[in-house]
Amino acid sequence: MQGSSALNKYDLRKAHQALKMLLIDRSNEFRLFAHGIGYPVNTENWEVIVLNFCLDFVDCFDSMSGQDPLEHNQIHKCMTLIRQIARGKSNMTEMTHMENTAYLIAEDFKAIYKRME
Repeated sequence: MQGSSALNKYDLRKAHQALKMLLIDRSNEFRLFAHGIGYPVNTENWEVIVLNFCLDFVDCFDSMSGQDPLEHNQIHKCMTLIRQIARGKSNMTEMTHMENTAYLIAEDFKAIYKRME
């Protein structure tokens, strides 16, 4: 699996299996989110990119809400993710829907992964 910091926290084999299980029930949400952030779904491993984005977004929320320590680079990363989600949206309701979808994908992945342990 490719990915940046968020997926590096997980065992590669288990994470891949958890993603496959998650896609059984959440493939529509993955497609909706990919479309919402402007990421093409016809590329290889696009689901991994979307999952990684969602995990990063939830990490940002935890940092911004004071649950995790806030580092300088994390602020810029979070703002970039929020900007990507907001791009092309005409109102806050659309943006909130995308943020909720990201949260749902990330939390469902974590729950499936945890059950596999």
